[in-house]
Amino acid sequence: MCRTGSRRRAAALAAALVWCAAPLASAAPPAEPPPVGAAVGGERLGQQGVQVIPTGGTPRLPTGLTGMSWLVADAGTGNVLAAYNPHLRLPPASTLKMLFADTVLPKFDRSAVHRVTPSELAGLGAGSSLVGVKEDLDYKVEDLWRGVFLSSGNDAVHVLANMNGGIEQTVRQMQERAGVLGAADTHVVSPDGYDEDGQLTSAYDLTLFARDGLRNPDFRSYCATRDAQFPGAVDKNTGQRGTFGIQNTDRLLGKYPGLLGVKNGYTTNAGSTFVGAAERDGRTLLVAVMHPTTYMKVYDETAALLDWGFAAADKVAPVGVLVQPKTASTGDAAAAASAGASAPAKAPAKAAANPAAKAAGRLPQAGPPEGESSARGVRSWSAVGAAVACAVAAGFWVAGRRRRRWARGAVATLPAASTVGGSTALGASASDPETAGPAGATAIGRRD
Repeated sequence: MCRTGSRRRAAALAAALVWCAAPLASAAPPAEPPPVGAAVGGERLGQQGVQVIPTGGTPRLPTGLTGMSWLVADAGTGNVLAAYNPHLRLPPASTLKMLFADTVLPKFDRSAVHRVTPSELAGLGAGSSLVGVKEDLDYKVEDLWRGVFLSSGNDAVHVLANMNGGIEQTVRQMQERAGVLGAADTHVVSPDGYDEDGQLTSAYDLTLFARDGLRNPDFRSYCATRDAQFPGAVDKNTGQRGTFGIQNTDRLLGKYPGLLGVKNGYTTNAGSTFVGAAERDGRTLLVAVMHPTTYMKVYDETAALLDWGFAAADKVAPVGVLVQPKTASTGDAAAAASAGASAPAKAPAKAAANPAAKAAGRLPQAGPPEGESSARGVRSWSAVGAAVACAVAAGFWVAGRRRRRWARGAVATLPAASTVGGSTALGASASDPETAGPAGATAIGRRD
């Protein structure tokens, strides 16, 4: 009996070591099935696997899609054209910064100037992605937002969050905003998307955040900006303040025809996440992809799904709907969607002074990764520590096996013939280096 138990324990440890040896890019993140109850946006969106309702002449979905969750929707009508496990709850990485912007961006005039204090840069997670904000220097609000959207700078997020009353208050307001938008899958722990226990969202919710943001002209402008000059340090000899260039880490921007943005993200825990919006012939489509098998696939698969969406938009029946935000008159967002409500979200009280915020209720018709992350502050383990940790991980693997089976076990309802990427796939290598900023602006091994 004891020998049998020992053999079983040895086999379990060996399996754990093999599991831990697998590439991080292909490891499944902590995932949770959708909450029990009616799925927001429609019954089919709560079902397992690919959801699509073809009609005559519907093009086939791309083959080789590896995302654990994805969704294609028409931003104007709110119709969901196709989806795969859209309410599966996964770590968001920097795509959560869209909700941060939805919450905080309307509150400050873009030309306002703020002097950064040391306390506002405290508490940044180890290896965070940074734009290069420095203490005791002045920054325009619009510069800080460019740091958020282009460089995914957690330092810029922390400064803006502190301007908004602090990290805790901002997190609370983000959670409230998620509720207003009908994003029932989202739990906010940090404003920047940094890996935190329990911080989860879904492809459905990310699409709601993007759609809400694109109603704001400032949001729309920032996420479409490919490069900009960011304020630097003061030259000690001349007393003049310099600038340095920053580039948008969205690899589809400027490459996919008609792309409007929106936001990408990457951490070891979340893998790659991306929400993209593109406009063609007066139609705006939104695609969210979460945790494909490798980093660059998030862009290839988004491009392929956008291609499919534009070709299929008038040839499929919707499988669900993006709910409208709650308002005082409509109450519950899901009820508003079923009733066909189209009222815009209520703007925060401070937004009235911001001209850009006045247009927030309208969606105009025209119109290495972010940084590999490491475990928080830990760069190396001893062999013994690794074995112990992997054994523990094996236990979590057994406990989460049902959840991963839920996410991966479905079979597509529509045969797929075309290849991922289509005519506009990037075909770039995952090893392509990230564009480097000035010294201190980016960090090797950074995370959201």
